[in-house]
Amino acid sequence: MRKLRARWSVLADRIEAGTPADRDRTVDALRSFAILGVVLGHWLVTALTTANGGLSNTSPLAHLPWLAPVSWVFQTLAVFFLVGGHVAARGHVSARERGVPYGVWVGQRLSRLFRPVAAVLALWTVTAAGMLLGGAEPGTVQTLVKLVLSPLWFLLVFAVLTAATPLVVRIGPLWPLAVVAGVDVWRFGFGGPEWIGWVNVAAGWLVPYTLGAAWSRGAFAGRTPAALLLGGGAAATVGLVLWCGYPASMVGVPGAPISNLNPPTLAAVSFGLAQCGLALLLRGPLERSMRRPRAWAKVALMNLSAMTIFLWHQTSMMAVTALGLLAPVDLPGLHTVPDSPQWIAARLLWLPVFAAALGVCWAAFRTYEQAGRPRRRASAPQASRPVTGSRPVPQRLLAPEGMIEHA
Repeated sequence: MRKLRARWSVLADRIEAGTPADRDRTVDALRSFAILGVVLGHWLVTALTTANGGLSNTSPLAHLPWLAPVSWVFQTLAVFFLVGGHVAARGHVSARERGVPYGVWVGQRLSRLFRPVAAVLALWTVTAAGMLLGGAEPGTVQTLVKLVLSPLWFLLVFAVLTAATPLVVRIGPLWPLAVVAGVDVWRFGFGGPEWIGWVNVAAGWLVPYTLGAAWSRGAFAGRTPAALLLGGGAAATVGLVLWCGYPASMVGVPGAPISNLNPPTLAAVSFGLAQCGLALLLRGPLERSMRRPRAWAKVALMNLSAMTIFLWHQTSMMAVTALGLLAPVDLPGLHTVPDSPQWIAARLLWLPVFAAALGVCWAAFRTYEQAGRPRRRASAPQASRPVTGSRPVPQRLLAPEGMIEHA
């Protein structure tokens, strides 16, 4: 144990020494918390049961509605788009100043975003074909493939907004917010067609994205705007849930007539505003925390593999679930119906197992994410200063644009 602590201390010092002095570490910290929120949220509210023969997807939120507040903690997508808009806007300005053409800039960002996706799609194409040829129930295969592919919608929307960054930075968040409100009024108030709700997939996530772009221009230098976002967004969300019939859960619940997330509703967007306000208010404490080398090292390492973790966390959960089918009985918290507090307790015990499986996926596929990252010159003497007894961290590992920033 003492040797492990010593090695970790050396690694943390190397990362600290290899970090450019001008890097905004709060951006990396917010991204890391958002990633953890997505991963833990999926692991806690997604359940694959054998109650109907093959594996079918359900959620404890469908059986235990009092768990809805859990979704308020782990539905962190608005923070992704806040950080993404902030970094994309800064990156585009920097590219223009350096004379980099728009096509080159956006091509580099999108290629870095989608390169790791190819590995997921290739593996699951082979896996799904093998399962069908082996006689697996088509419903089971569909359930598994849907769970793997469903998070990818986020990347598609993010890619579109990234490509449109030169345009969207010119508009404020009130315009897409008004579109979301109008769509919901038409859809729910006047019986409009269901398909109109999908307009909110772009408009809804454009709201935090434009907030991030405004952040890059210094719009949130003080705490008052962020506090107003937090208070106003929280009040609007409470009002929409209590008096306008919106679901309390901020994630989709199987079997529910309305989902706040699929497509995004006004309640999801107002909740995202509150999240963004809170994230911006936390910049000061996060900045102070990230000055500690051990804390910063954890965040930096998380960001090195952010896309790998995001893309493979569902696969790791499903792999553990599938291997558990070899047991002679259904395993509590893994294959049983999530309809009791006992299931919750059992599920918590499975989280370290899911994490271990994710570690295996990380070891196998992280190279797809890190390949092609550009090296960057140190911006300060400390960025290349070696730590006694070890080499400095390669600059390509701590490039200033991380996972979402490369998107």
